[in-house]
Amino acid sequence: MADVASAALAGAAMGLSAGFAPGPLLSLVLSQTLAHGPGEGVKVALAPILTDTPIILATWLLLSRLEGTPGVLGVVALAGAALLCRYAYDCFQAPPPDAGDPAKAPRSVLRGVAANFSNPHPYLFWATVGVPYLLEAGKTGPAAVVAYLAAFYVCIVGAKALAAGLAGRFRRFLSSRSYRLLMAGLGLSLLYFAWGFVVQGLSLLGLLS
Repeated sequence: MADVASAALAGAAMGLSAGFAPGPLLSLVLSQTLAHGPGEGVKVALAPILTDTPIILATWLLLSRLEGTPGVLGVVALAGAALLCRYAYDCFQAPPPDAGDPAKAPRSVLRGVAANFSNPHPYLFWATVGVPYLLEAGKTGPAAVVAYLAAFYVCIVGAKALAAGLAGRFRRFLSSRSYRLLMAGLGLSLLYFAWGFVVQGLSLLGLLS
């Protein structure tokens, strides 16, 4: 399913869509930026690197034990496809993110970590999309796994850091047509990967040869 190049492409597409999508973490990035400057927004953007590792490891251990049960993995793959479709829908419908109320004290890293740990989306994403993809990519070697993770985190952190920079310098971008077009493009990319998960899930369930 995944060589190094396609794994990197998948990681980049999913990272960008997660990075630019409105949500608790992006709102916090913007509020910290508007209150304390882009540097504090970038600190919040680093939160996924700090919070996702235990989620990935726990999910990897669980799903790796289920590799001998293709029916379960097929259901997980279809659930991942549904989640990606939901994220794609959110991209198409995304309103400009709300900057929220500026905080009095920065504490940006702590706020970012707390926001991401309390957000259900990372858990759902890694359980139904991210780790299943990594398990499949790992069959071609560790390079594909590294490529996916590197591209994902460069893009998710980079997207939120870019949003912080744009919020600091060009606040109108967040409510502009360019933002909506960007989100629509990311939504289409998520639908493409969702289709791949549908095919994989149906194959694991024995419904496709």
